[in-house]
Amino acid sequence: MSDRKTLTSEQRHALLSTPAGWLACGFGSGLAPVAQGTFGSLAAILPWLLLRHLSLPINVLVIVIGFVIGVIACDIAGRSLGVDDHRSLVWDEFVGQWIALLPALLAPWWIVVAAFVLFRFFDVLKPWPIRWLDRHVKDGLGVMLDDVLAGAIAAIVLWLLMSALQRHAIIV
Repeated sequence: MSDRKTLTSEQRHALLSTPAGWLACGFGSGLAPVAQGTFGSLAAILPWLLLRHLSLPINVLVIVIGFVIGVIACDIAGRSLGVDDHRSLVWDEFVGQWIALLPALLAPWWIVVAAFVLFRFFDVLKPWPIRWLDRHVKDGLGVMLDDVLAGAIAAIVLWLLMSALQRHAIIV
């Protein structure tokens, strides 16, 4: 059984040799030696740059599909590693980051940076109820749910910030 920090070379190979593992580890971004969640969140911005040009309903559909596929992929990958929520499994960061970026679909670049920072803040700090989900919901669903909630809270905070700035004519 592996701990939550280190991966053996066999485990790395197992992750990268299956579609579920490849997706669950964020196309390899979760294999960074440190700060795997941060690298996963940064990697999530790349496909989002393509998604941001699509409508809000299409973005939401992509997020829902990404969530469902992520539950399955993270469950399979977690079982192969012997750890429910190994730090190398970062697909949940992808989905959570995309949720946090929803208010930034038509916004200036610095809003994207703010969405990234807010998502990482809530994902790392894990205030209630995020922490409760992280501790009590297991398997692929548990891997995904806490980051979805962190992304939703980050999106709400970002939307409130953008609304306040718009009211004061600071951003368009």
